[in-house]
Amino acid sequence: MKKKMISCLLALSMTVAALSGCGSSPAADATADKAADTTEKTEAAQEQPKAEGAVEAASKYQTTYGSKQFDNVTITVELFDRSNAPDGSTITENKWTEYVNQEMNKVGITVEFVPVPRWDEVTKMQTMVASQTAPDLTLTYTYAYAEEYFNEGGTWDLSEFIDGADQAQNMKAYLGQDVIDIGRNADNKLYGIVAKRATTAKSNQFIRKDWLDKLNLEVPATPDEYYNVIDQMVNNNPDGRNDVIGSMIWNAWNLRMAFSKIAGDPVAVEIAGTEDAIQDYYDEGMREYYRFMNKMYNNGLLNQEYYTMAEDNFKSYIVTGAAASFEYSVNGAVDVMRGSLLKTLQENEPGADIISIPPFKNVYDGKQYSAAYASGGLIAFCPKTADEETVEACMTYLDWMCTKEGGFVIYHGFEGEHFDYDANGVPVVKDAEYNAADKDWIRADLFVTGNQGYFATVDDFNACTAKEAPGYEDHVVANYENSLTGILNHDSTYTSPSTPELITDINLVKDEYQVECITCPTADFDATFDRYLSELESAGVQTIIDERTEHCNNQ
Repeated sequence: MKKKMISCLLALSMTVAALSGCGSSPAADATADKAADTTEKTEAAQEQPKAEGAVEAASKYQTTYGSKQFDNVTITVELFDRSNAPDGSTITENKWTEYVNQEMNKVGITVEFVPVPRWDEVTKMQTMVASQTAPDLTLTYTYAYAEEYFNEGGTWDLSEFIDGADQAQNMKAYLGQDVIDIGRNADNKLYGIVAKRATTAKSNQFIRKDWLDKLNLEVPATPDEYYNVIDQMVNNNPDGRNDVIGSMIWNAWNLRMAFSKIAGDPVAVEIAGTEDAIQDYYDEGMREYYRFMNKMYNNGLLNQEYYTMAEDNFKSYIVTGAAASFEYSVNGAVDVMRGSLLKTLQENEPGADIISIPPFKNVYDGKQYSAAYASGGLIAFCPKTADEETVEACMTYLDWMCTKEGGFVIYHGFEGEHFDYDANGVPVVKDAEYNAADKDWIRADLFVTGNQGYFATVDDFNACTAKEAPGYEDHVVANYENSLTGILNHDSTYTSPSTPELITDINLVKDEYQVECITCPTADFDATFDRYLSELESAGVQTIIDERTEHCNNQ
């Protein structure tokens, strides 16, 4: 209850605060030249037919990059910090933040970056918004919070900066109207700019293949088979280790799908939405998911302090060989941005191998379901502490990020230095090790209008990404294939009217009871889970479900 009281005080202070606030390198030049033709085509394609003799007035705000020269406007922009800056650089002072300012200074804008720990971004964001210290461009993956701040009057409606025919033309061309509209509320107000995902692939279960082989075990296809496999890896470890963790939680999107009773019903999946707590209440199968997790925990197969584990600790178990399996980001085992975990493990333990596996068969219908992202990624919004010219400059910055001179260069680098084009015009990495140290550590977090890269198509993304992990190309291909196996359940982008108001208390209940349900004695499980459901109901979860049901029925 103490946590709930703190949350209420924070929410109250947040509401009060919100209401009261009412010269380039040759490689860069070459890339810009290559982009010029694309830009001209984009602008031509966006010209609207006009009646003969008609004169169209320019919009009040000019947010297409290059359409306005600002008078030395400084904007502050949130930047996720993964504590992975190479020697000689910091998250805010490096080659790429300098490149950003080199290009933005051309139109009179200076960008100051505000670092926020990636895995503490929600708490930090809430604190900054409440204290009116949030950056002019604030980021989150939780749309409900962004909409909540807008509904309270604490953030800008971006419609008048974006919707004009002459506004944000690069943004419209790159993101597309469907992605832009994800950031609108029921009244068509644009409360944030949503990033476009290069692929909707989301998550994979990873496992030690070398241990599977040594134990003569097959790749598990069901949760029960998975339990037996990790039990063998922990208690009959083929390398004689006694420090092995059978399963580690970083996310459990696909494992939850294996226990879901609604996974095969698209309407029910949409009603449940993407919040764990709402699914926990609405989907009867979640009781068995938590029972399974409780069984692993009480039998020593789950990390005993999983609920306090930071990402760095999570990774350390993997690279030191202590992890038998884990669910993580789709390409997490070999992704250079996440530390090339398999490569490091193999340096420590030659012969070790980690593979992703297809999603487990659902315990009720035997089908495979994969959790998948929606077409939108993070959302960027502007608090009212920013004045209108600053917001105009922020939207111009995001528009520039949607150009080849902007987001493409940030993500892929410079032709001839970081990549060459293949016969199909897809950028192919020249030296993955050089790129990892030079740009890959920051590119995904700096490129805020795209998640997982600047690409025209998913095929381009797959072709390029496979080349970024030399020696592990087959792993990359398999990772993306496995993550999109079976029936895909995409994240919902709909936020019901009451969600922004209720979600903080609901998540407090979730944070407390998810841990209790997994760590309580086996004999206490059902009673604990029943209390969890009761507390969710008291926090208003049924109201959200009713609203989401009405929304789905009206579609």
